[in-house]
Amino acid sequence: MPKPKSKSPSPKKPAPPDTAAAAYKEVQPEIDAMAGDDLAVINIDIPQAVSTVLGVLPKIAVLREAIVVNLPSHPIKTFDKLGTYALAAWYAHLLTLPPASPSSPIKPLLEEAAPLRENLLGDAEALARRKLIDASVVSDIRSGQGNMDMANDLVALAALFANNWDEIQGKTAATEAEVERAGKLGPLILAALGMREQGAVVLPAEAAAKRARAFTLFVRAYNETRRAVTYLRWHERDADELSPSLYKGRGRRGGAAGEAEEKGESTLGETDSGAPSPEGAAPVG
Repeated sequence: MPKPKSKSPSPKKPAPPDTAAAAYKEVQPEIDAMAGDDLAVINIDIPQAVSTVLGVLPKIAVLREAIVVNLPSHPIKTFDKLGTYALAAWYAHLLTLPPASPSSPIKPLLEEAAPLRENLLGDAEALARRKLIDASVVSDIRSGQGNMDMANDLVALAALFANNWDEIQGKTAATEAEVERAGKLGPLILAALGMREQGAVVLPAEAAAKRARAFTLFVRAYNETRRAVTYLRWHERDADELSPSLYKGRGRRGGAAGEAEEKGESTLGETDSGAPSPEGAAPVG
């Protein structure tokens, strides 16, 4: 089978609201069909998860043929639509955020975002020169222009720093507070800029329900993909680099909370690296 590059995948900027809205519409029948009593608990950062998965897709696309041949029962349509599911979850998340209004204007958000983006980009470029993060990803973020791009840049920067924090902590001037704020500020700006243009103002309860269903569809599709990647790349031991857990770094919870979490991310049978182990497979000793 084609051998993917072993380098860890880097996050990608999410799509603007109109593209995300189209993705949501494409899979809306699947989202609406999900049972309300069997939804995943949203206990991860959705923008960061979406950015991470969009970055993963090019690296795992080369495994599609091997999945079809070696795992004939794998839902390949789920694999093919993973990017669409990710953007649908992104759109549904934006629906839950407040649009701009006289009481909540967008100008202060933009004034905060511009220097934050520039500072984090400068820090990212310094890390890239040290070869601690992917320079091509940083360059792609730098190329964006306009308020919509600035918002998406903040989401991608937050995911880039968060995904690499263990390696870069103490080697950058960026702080965890700045990274966290970037991850929250980007979606707020996108919601204020673009959601009303999509005719997407919905009641809070309805928006929350849409997000829960879209998130569940997205995270379960990604977990199915991770299981397939783990089976195919078991002996190479690079599955967790190609398709990292969205729950990486989270403590495993027990009891009812842990059971609810598994509806989104099953941890049964996981390896020490967090990758779900395939039936009958064993690592090379």
